[in-house]
Amino acid sequence: MSGDQVYVDDVAGPMLQAVSALVERLGLHDEDLTGLESNLPASGSALRAAGDHIYHRDGLLPRIDQNASVFDVLFGGTRKPIFTSAHARNHLITLGEMLAMYLLVWSPTPWSLLPDFTAPSGLSEKDAQMYAREQTAMAGFRQDLPACQRVLAHLPTAMIFDDHDVTDDWNLSLAWEQAAYGHPLSRRVIGNALIAYGINQGWGNKPEILSDAVGKPVRDALRAPGSREHDQAIGTFLEFEGWDFQWPTDPPLIVLDTRTRRWRSERNSHYPSGLLDWEAATDLQAHLRGKDAVLLVSAAPIFGVKLIEAVQKFFTLIGKPLMVDAEYWMAHPGTAGAILNVFRHRNTPRHFVILSGDVHYSFVYDVELRGQRLDRHGAPDAEPEIWQICSSGIKNTWPEKLIAYLDHANRWAFSPGSPLNWLTKRRGMRVIPRKPVGTPHGRRILNASGIGLVELEKTGAPKAIYQLTADGRKVAFVPREAEARMD
Repeated sequence: MSGDQVYVDDVAGPMLQAVSALVERLGLHDEDLTGLESNLPASGSALRAAGDHIYHRDGLLPRIDQNASVFDVLFGGTRKPIFTSAHARNHLITLGEMLAMYLLVWSPTPWSLLPDFTAPSGLSEKDAQMYAREQTAMAGFRQDLPACQRVLAHLPTAMIFDDHDVTDDWNLSLAWEQAAYGHPLSRRVIGNALIAYGINQGWGNKPEILSDAVGKPVRDALRAPGSREHDQAIGTFLEFEGWDFQWPTDPPLIVLDTRTRRWRSERNSHYPSGLLDWEAATDLQAHLRGKDAVLLVSAAPIFGVKLIEAVQKFFTLIGKPLMVDAEYWMAHPGTAGAILNVFRHRNTPRHFVILSGDVHYSFVYDVELRGQRLDRHGAPDAEPEIWQICSSGIKNTWPEKLIAYLDHANRWAFSPGSPLNWLTKRRGMRVIPRKPVGTPHGRRILNASGIGLVELEKTGAPKAIYQLTADGRKVAFVPREAEARMD
């Protein structure tokens, strides 16, 4: 699972009620919130006593002076919270809330401890309608949760954060970091989410490392949330650089941390940071030495849909990266060069299978890097074979008309014979798209909720690539060699 396993920044109204009730039921320690924000209740219990501010928590989240330069850089002069999710009206705040959220999404047992919930009084008509829709969705979620728990109990499951596990656009740019970590409340909220992630997701990836590195700070934070020790624990978590991991499968699974080891833009603080800094790329190259094949997990696709990346680049250039989540590998020259050099290095694998998510649509590219890999004697060596496989997401999809338009426009604008494609060639790559079988003519993007399935040869190369969709289909992706383009 390559990120956004939970959305702590986008919580349904009934779920927020359940989270608060479970915190009370379990008797989790109260968190002191004094000194973080003037209009925030003094503690987690006071927040619950005030009715949790259901659908109105965005009014509690930190805002920056509209005249501040970092605010103008981040939000173009529009008064907006640091927390940029469009649905942050029920953003979780305290450590207890974050921990209760995980319990409620992983296990049906906590639900048996809680009463049924009804809409609180005083909701606007619009919010009451939203609550009713969410309540129906929550009932379906609770019904299916035991089956989900059984699946996860029987399958080895690797997880890494993306942004919504912590907050939307987490570490998007240097300007975002300066705004978020410079405010005590936003720093606390991000730190709480990261501690909860470490306990519920990160720990299982490499427990021997995390136990030594952050075990004591976790215990300190749980004993006295809101204390000086809690803030120190948050500092430890924010500085920790060991979230990436590898498992000794065959071929080995290497999972990248593309959120906390970023390459900040040297050109402009509001430009999106590179998803991996030079030091992290160097570490990756060391992990890959001597391996014949690898499963490489990157939350965002390393090789993405070119038209969509062009749109993201345009909005970045006009100072609006937040409008389009302008986070992609090739956006930052340093990161792009570093990862391509890793692929081309003579001691790195011949077969790279890149597994990604994040973008809420699915696609597959076969990628060939052209003519720049040399052996130890300086003679031309075989270039690596790369498969970019994006399976996204289990729930969310794009508006169908919009994704159909972008899909067709991408094929037209960047077809092999298109002048635009030749004018925008960047990295010396040959890209072969795959068609999802059964989709309409001209479609190369699959817009369907589901889970990816990849069958591998003994060499580590994919034998078959499928998307298992929520409506029961098993959609295969087949190469379209005639559509190969140089990029």
